[in-house]
Amino acid sequence: MQWARQRARSALITGPPRRLLRNSLLSSKPRLSCEKQIQAMKKRGSTRKLILLAVFSLGLAACNPSSVVLHSNPSPSPLPLNTNGSLTGINKIQHVIVVMQENRSFDSYFGTYPGVDGLTISGGKATNCIPDPRTGGQACSFHDSNDVNGGGPHGQNNATADIAGGAMNGFVSQAEGAKKGCGNTHNPACNGSVTPDVMGYHDARELPNYWAYAQNYTLQDHLFQPNASWSLPQHLYMVSEWSAKCANSDPNSCRNALQSPGNPPDQAGNKTHAAPDYAWTDLTYLMYKANVSWKYYVQKGTEPDCQNADAVDCPPVNQNAKTPGIWNPLPFFDTVHQDNQLGNITDVTNFYKDAKAGTLPNVTWITPSGPNSEHPPSKLSDGQAWTTSLINAAMQGPEWSSTAIFLAWDDWGGFYDHVTPPSVDANGFGLRVPGMVISPYARKGFIDPSTMSQDAYVKFIEDDFLNSMRLDPKTDGRPDPRISVRESFAQVGNLVNDFNFNQPPLPPLVLPVHPAPGPASTS
Repeated sequence: MQWARQRARSALITGPPRRLLRNSLLSSKPRLSCEKQIQAMKKRGSTRKLILLAVFSLGLAACNPSSVVLHSNPSPSPLPLNTNGSLTGINKIQHVIVVMQENRSFDSYFGTYPGVDGLTISGGKATNCIPDPRTGGQACSFHDSNDVNGGGPHGQNNATADIAGGAMNGFVSQAEGAKKGCGNTHNPACNGSVTPDVMGYHDARELPNYWAYAQNYTLQDHLFQPNASWSLPQHLYMVSEWSAKCANSDPNSCRNALQSPGNPPDQAGNKTHAAPDYAWTDLTYLMYKANVSWKYYVQKGTEPDCQNADAVDCPPVNQNAKTPGIWNPLPFFDTVHQDNQLGNITDVTNFYKDAKAGTLPNVTWITPSGPNSEHPPSKLSDGQAWTTSLINAAMQGPEWSSTAIFLAWDDWGGFYDHVTPPSVDANGFGLRVPGMVISPYARKGFIDPSTMSQDAYVKFIEDDFLNSMRLDPKTDGRPDPRISVRESFAQVGNLVNDFNFNQPPLPPLVLPVHPAPGPASTS
């Protein structure tokens, strides 16, 4: 009962009625004329008060939740429970946290991690080499100890050239031919270093915490970005499974746009184009209908990529929870306005507070500011420290036992990767990126070799909280002309395979935010 009281208090702050219904309105006791009690309470107050009264005063746990209708929006059916009243399978995860960092390929971070489909090692050295047009010779993979990297151009045309029809050998030529003079803020078409470093890789010497998470939880070595392009399209896929440009607020006016969806105007005052109207259907629309709580936490600061993907240079673009941008697209979605959900987009400082208080929503997205993003020219060490602080906060909070953290990087940033991405539709997949599942139920030390994309995050949320309802124009009640329903593709994968819901929960791995270097790669 104490647990129920804690959950009820959480519901007062952010928790939706559905969460409390699932976990508190089930019991083996005889029914106590539930319908009469419910009708009486409906006359006396709000549905949230009804829930609290049910938990604390009237013993409404005896009711059958399938007969209780507390709101007008449709709600998924009750979750399956064990005989002892605990949740089973995927529904043990009641808090999904997506942490999206920036611009790294899998080979650049985990190419020498033991057991992965990574770089070819011979005599202790990586032997992956590709043509270098500047020298006429070969550029080969090398250990890069630098805390700051340059990367390479990473727009749609660059992705096509890097992949090179499956040869995966265009990275150096793209970096050498990229636009220069981009200042401290880099357009996807720019190269951040005079001497290309796209063939460089890091290991536990630079990334000890990331390698520790891989060793103690699950590492995915065939995770691809959903789009063969840059940050904005990826973040649109992260929340809506499409990248498009709309003529007006009619969802049917939207048309596919991989490289240049409706880009936000520059927040630094360079309003070179009008604010976009993202009229197609996003995931928050389905979650609102089902009373699934969510928040999008944004770190105050700047964005590294230009808002205009075709610009040669741009000044730093200011970012906070109230400024829509390439990493914060939800404020431009019509559904978020229509559902009065703008308040769910908030400063990342509130994530630390919510984690500590046990009031995290069911679904959390977190995006960094430029200095903590690992997006060149930001420091690896700063990004790793910030990410570690987020994971520590979740692990030290009271809701860790029902949490899954999906940690990934939004695109490859021009860095080399040797694995050819699958082609599933006109937009992707893009190149391979690092990805991890961090949870008490993650398979410890598991390397998931299955092909998947970051679309699997949306699929997992839909399976966990929405009874597998999809962002499908034929069924979601809000048609749009999207090019595909990504969650239905086999290549998207299934994150459930990265969990063992029958294992004893793994303990939290609280790490120092400024760790000592780890050992050098041995394979």
